[in-house]
Amino acid sequence: MGGGRHPAQAPFSVKKMDKNTVIGLILIAAVVIGFSIYTRPNAEQIAQQKRLRDSLAQIEASRIRQQTSQPDVIGDSVAPGALTQGPSADDFFASSHTDSSTAAVDSVATQQSAAAEAKLITLENDKLRLKLNTKGGGVYSVQLKDYLQYTGDSLYLFERDEAHFNLELYNRKSVRLMSEDQIFTPIVSADGKSVVMRLSDSPTKYIEFVYTLPDKGYMMNFDIRVVGMRQDLHPESQTNFKISWEQKIRQQERGRSFENRYARIHYKYDKQDAKKMSESKNENKELSEPLKWFAFKDQFFTSVVIAEKPFSNTIFDSKILADNPDYIKDYRADVWAPITADASGDELSVGLDYYFGPAHYNTLKAYDKQDKYQSLDLRELVDLGYPWVSWINKYFVIPIFNFFQGFGWSMGIIILLLTLLVKIILAPLTYKSYMSSAKMRVLRPQVQELEAKYPGQEKAMERQKAIMDLYSKAGASPMSGCMPMLLQMPVLLALFWFFPSAIELRQQSFLWADDLSTYDTIVKWSANIPFITRYLGNHISLFCVLMTVVNIVYTKYNMASTDTGQQQMAGMKYMPYFMSVFMFFFLNSYPSGLNYYYFLSTFFTVVISTAFKFLVNEDKLLAQLEANKKKPKKKSGFMARLEEAQKLQQQQARQRAKENAKKNNRR
Repeated sequence: MGGGRHPAQAPFSVKKMDKNTVIGLILIAAVVIGFSIYTRPNAEQIAQQKRLRDSLAQIEASRIRQQTSQPDVIGDSVAPGALTQGPSADDFFASSHTDSSTAAVDSVATQQSAAAEAKLITLENDKLRLKLNTKGGGVYSVQLKDYLQYTGDSLYLFERDEAHFNLELYNRKSVRLMSEDQIFTPIVSADGKSVVMRLSDSPTKYIEFVYTLPDKGYMMNFDIRVVGMRQDLHPESQTNFKISWEQKIRQQERGRSFENRYARIHYKYDKQDAKKMSESKNENKELSEPLKWFAFKDQFFTSVVIAEKPFSNTIFDSKILADNPDYIKDYRADVWAPITADASGDELSVGLDYYFGPAHYNTLKAYDKQDKYQSLDLRELVDLGYPWVSWINKYFVIPIFNFFQGFGWSMGIIILLLTLLVKIILAPLTYKSYMSSAKMRVLRPQVQELEAKYPGQEKAMERQKAIMDLYSKAGASPMSGCMPMLLQMPVLLALFWFFPSAIELRQQSFLWADDLSTYDTIVKWSANIPFITRYLGNHISLFCVLMTVVNIVYTKYNMASTDTGQQQMAGMKYMPYFMSVFMFFFLNSYPSGLNYYYFLSTFFTVVISTAFKFLVNEDKLLAQLEANKKKPKKKSGFMARLEEAQKLQQQQARQRAKENAKKNNRR
């Protein structure tokens, strides 16, 4: 290329350097060597650095040992040596001192002394008993006083190493502080309702976790404060605090596989709807939109973290622990919480609230009504079904259920009364459906005559038209019986969602069922039986068996009463029976309260239909239908369109028949 150098040419040559360049290089080398000699530490500083390295090495070794073993708790204190302190806080605070090496050595000595005094601090009210750990300053355990695990033991949402809280900060030298590795100093208020966990470098520079538990309820206030350190923090840590919360979800209920279906991460965008992650697969999700709260939920209990200022970014991770006998899920959330600075700018803070408690609709709804928590929609943590059916649960089922519960009756009686009330309300639709099938039944002999008059597939169109003309003249319609059934479906689906989410049924016994919130067992086994174990589980539920038997009886009764005399496809008459058996496999692991409701509902349907049979005189009904035939009847739009479609089909059939006849004649 014309503008390039020849390969033999060097970019510059020492021989060609001028005198000034050589002198400059010599001066630079002299300055570097001189600065190195000047800044070389003296003997005392070298000894200090050695002591620092030795101390940090000891701390790191202790931290590694601690990661491989669980802490031994003695009462409300932790055994010396069980909880250790990493060097992160020492490096973090040391960067703000002029003589960082000396400050770090003094801090290490102080923290090692504090490690031997690591302990648990208890906060307690009428609903909760919480323990805070000076190692990390976070919540060590949460016990719900009013509830028990399915084994009969006290119910803990978590304890020991089942949950981890961490605040991550960076200083101006990009040294990272992990609060979970540090030992905090507890400061308990005089009334015992508030605890401050403090990690301090000096009286004017410290980090605080402030926990405040009111006398009643499941909500606890949690504030993070960083005081006197704004200029020492990295710019990113001056705008958002990175907070991590991880929790293993215990198996609290007997039906593990069913509990898994309702265990998931829930979250709510700021001023938007609540969402939920998948419960059936491992999932990782990153959200960049502002988030108001997130919840780690099992079937009936939840831990919720609520932000005073919406989280700016969030990363969720949900894992299924299929092979762990004690836990069902492992959740983790990393959030970036916007900070609030005081007037002087000397204190940076993040305000949060914890909800540790039951996923109980009215309890959560009561918090939603409070001024501080308005528009949180915490009640959406209770899964009541799709929006088009959940309103039935919210405004009809739950108020009635709570009304009956106020009398102190057993849950079995309440479900019985609820079922009766639902059946009474739906009785007009049931009656309309019954009358439709009764009309079809009394017209059956005439339909059979038409079947005989127009036999075979080639006369199917004429036969169908004649039958529809008969129904139209008599004032009967096959569709009139379907519509009432369709209108009842939302109620049945709403109750299908209600019972598995109703914590009121939990550990409530009725007859042979000791817990209406899970399956009842008459037969169980431990062996893995192909197909059976996969779809049925290792047990048989008696309420599910009764529901299936009654459903088969009702199917047989209903098919007999709705037989119109028309020919059916082979095998179609067995489809309802197949569906009954399928429902047995599907519902066997569902709550016994739900199967009990379906048993009662089907049973009452049989009783009501039988009562209608005695009340309706079919001879009079037939006479009325015969009288209808003599009256001029205006066709409905639907029937008119149906007849037009039938005429068009008949014309097309005749046209095809003519074309086929012509082809045959040509041959």
